[in-house]
Amino acid sequence: MNTFGLTSAEAAESKEKYGANRLTEQKTQGFWEKLRDNFGDPMIKILCVALAVNIILVIGSYAGWIEDDMAWYEPVGIAAAILLATLVSTFSEYRNENAFQKLQEEASKILCKVYRNGEIIEMPIDDMVVGDAALLQTGDKIPADGVIIDGAVKVDQSVLNGESKEASKSPVPADYKEDENAGMDFLNPYKVFRGSVVCSGNAVMETRVVGDGSVYGQIAKELQSEDDRETPLKVKLGGLADTISRFGYLGGAAIAAALLFQRIVLANQFDPALISAYASNWSHLLNDVIHAVMLAVIIIVMAVPEGLPLMIAIVSALNMGKMLKDNVLVRKIAGIETAGSLNYLFSDKTGTITKGKLEVVAFIDGSGKEYKTYEEVSGGLKACLSLSIHQNTDSVISGAGAQRKIIGGNATDRAVLGFSMGEGIPVSAKTAGKIPFNSTNKYSASTIGGDYALTLIKGAPEKILEKCRYYYDAQGNKTPYAGHKDLNAKIDALAERAIRVLAFAVSEDSIINNERLPENDWILVGVAGIRDEVRPESVTAIKEVHEAGVHVVMITGDRRETAVAIAKDALLLQHESDIVLTSDELGALSDDAVKKKIPFIKVVARALPSDKSRLVRLTQELNYVVGMTGDGVNDSPALKKADVGFAMGGGTEVAKEASDIVILDDNFNSIDKAILYGRTIFNSIRKFIVFQLTINVSAVLINFVAPLFGHENPLTITQILWINLVMDTLAALAFGGEPALSRFMREKPKRRDEPIVSPAMWSAILTGALWTFGLSALLLFARLFMIYFPEDRLYTGYFAFFVFTAVFNAFNARTDKLNLFDNIRGNRNFLRILGVITAVQIVLVYMGGAVFNCHGLTVMQWALVLACAVSIIPLDLIRKLFFRAPLRGF
Repeated sequence: MNTFGLTSAEAAESKEKYGANRLTEQKTQGFWEKLRDNFGDPMIKILCVALAVNIILVIGSYAGWIEDDMAWYEPVGIAAAILLATLVSTFSEYRNENAFQKLQEEASKILCKVYRNGEIIEMPIDDMVVGDAALLQTGDKIPADGVIIDGAVKVDQSVLNGESKEASKSPVPADYKEDENAGMDFLNPYKVFRGSVVCSGNAVMETRVVGDGSVYGQIAKELQSEDDRETPLKVKLGGLADTISRFGYLGGAAIAAALLFQRIVLANQFDPALISAYASNWSHLLNDVIHAVMLAVIIIVMAVPEGLPLMIAIVSALNMGKMLKDNVLVRKIAGIETAGSLNYLFSDKTGTITKGKLEVVAFIDGSGKEYKTYEEVSGGLKACLSLSIHQNTDSVISGAGAQRKIIGGNATDRAVLGFSMGEGIPVSAKTAGKIPFNSTNKYSASTIGGDYALTLIKGAPEKILEKCRYYYDAQGNKTPYAGHKDLNAKIDALAERAIRVLAFAVSEDSIINNERLPENDWILVGVAGIRDEVRPESVTAIKEVHEAGVHVVMITGDRRETAVAIAKDALLLQHESDIVLTSDELGALSDDAVKKKIPFIKVVARALPSDKSRLVRLTQELNYVVGMTGDGVNDSPALKKADVGFAMGGGTEVAKEASDIVILDDNFNSIDKAILYGRTIFNSIRKFIVFQLTINVSAVLINFVAPLFGHENPLTITQILWINLVMDTLAALAFGGEPALSRFMREKPKRRDEPIVSPAMWSAILTGALWTFGLSALLLFARLFMIYFPEDRLYTGYFAFFVFTAVFNAFNARTDKLNLFDNIRGNRNFLRILGVITAVQIVLVYMGGAVFNCHGLTVMQWALVLACAVSIIPLDLIRKLFFRAPLRGF
């Protein structure tokens, strides 16, 4: 009897020398590290500068360095906006990351069967050492890199090399010398690798490499050195921050200059003597200069949409919750918006576009008649087929009802048994002889006794059909068979679709000496077509993604013919210009040549991990936003390098660690939803920008002109704080709940460097801002309000006008449709929040008192305020009609 493994003492010595099988954990960011990184947002940086300047001015005011009183409310308001935005974003990402880590911990609790001190024990995978002998059985994950020393197995290495074909592994010869330069030699018939899955057979492996030294560990370790590229949203916000900074600085400087001109020149009636006398009073002049600087700072702060970071955090957090319900777990908050900006998506085939498991897609009887499902087969033929499926297999059905599943056997056995869903014909049968499948014979056989005395044969059609002289017709009658043309044509058609064909036959004689099939005439039951079939929902999802302007490329380890067949069924290959490349063909091309072909590449077959990373890198160099899907360790470098990596929930822990988003149901349809949510978030951000910049630009213009007409403070500090609350927190909540609309998937992807504010948005911002400014000038400077408003109620009326203009303009900003209530039911909070703003504003008018400097308005005064405010709606409808065709953009 063979003895395997180590003693406890030998295991301890091995651990001391080579280490244990634990992988170095990737460093994850804690809450405070995430919070720190969120302060790197371009808009947050501007707000921090504005906050610092405001604090200095407030301190100067209280210390007496500045004559003007600076209220402490403004820096507090800015600080609150900064903290709310960063905390909401950090908390949302941290919460999802914790949920993800719990999933990872559960997935990594793997026990291995190891020979220790001459006995088989179960131990955690991390405790294995070099020299340990592990027992491998069907369904086990291989725990380390090693060689087979006893038995034989077939393994699925697709998580490492992307090749779905099972690899046979047998005991290593005594005189075998390992090539040290072989590297990742997955075709080696003796070597097995960590992460692979045993599909069939039993064997004992000797552990040669553990932990980070394994192929699995090496790939995982490489991921920690990769640098992340800036997200498209960060690039766009950086451009917006630069634009706002320039506008704010120029506006602030112009306003400061205008105020000094008014104080020095206009107030002195252009009289040189008065101007000279004014200039000679240095303390007075210095105070006015400081006042002008303060006003400039206020204008710069007003120009900054300080609610934008908070809005992005809120809309991302809200959609993260919705996405989780749709089986999409967002690990990194930036990954959501990036998904909506995708130009190229490199997708793994197995388990993403396809179902990830073999299944029978067709059954054809001896006459050439095709059956799509087991239920379509009837009569005597069904009885014969049931016997062939259930009595000649190594797979068994475990459990009952919803818990029923197929275990054991190889993938083909499980696929065939799954075709009948375990619904066999009740028979009394006992196995009297058996020939297991091997690669030489290419068939398996089983002789049964009892109700039916037959030999059941299953295998390659070329080995079985030539010996068939009869076939069973639909009623189960034995009918002469002479190579039916219809059947052969169907088999050829299946082969063209890269569908494997398995033939079933029976013999009325028994197996000879348990090693040789009977030689007499066989009876054909039929042939089954087996393939890892395309998910039906993937076809629809790929079509939608294509219509969204996203170029999908399928990357697989399968051979070219299989890849092409799957791609055609998934509607990836539809045009003559579409290109299919193998890894060798791709490797023979220069980077420049590949870049020229990228717009036409649809399939890459026999792909290596390096091919995936190279395609991602080259596509990014063309300034495209790139996504990558995968589930294996071999996919991890490309997942990390891509702008957004989608890992499959059933994939390896390493792949999920490298990803931004985890697709929990392993379904391409969920990737389609992730893109939709990403576009929803981007469109919500754009709507909010239109809303807030309209208010900001109009406020800057008003505060620029007001001092020239003797209105230095049209709105008090407390009124501005309330307006900021309306613009920031409440508006962020209102726009953050916008529904995901299917029409977003018909928009073209936004370029990575495309400005976040489109021409259509500028038309809305400038139209609304200029209209608000024009009405403000009429109401304040032309004294239009004075006809109906006493002096003490003039500014109360203006305050109410400004807030309600913002409320009505929110309806304009939330849709580019003429119907302002378009899909309003999908965001009921929008109406609720605007209702709260309206109610609070009315309360402030009547009860604001000295704090808000408000006095109650009459019905006539309210009518005038609301008539002026609501006028922004018909104005914007006219703008939409005029700009709709050429400038539609949000």
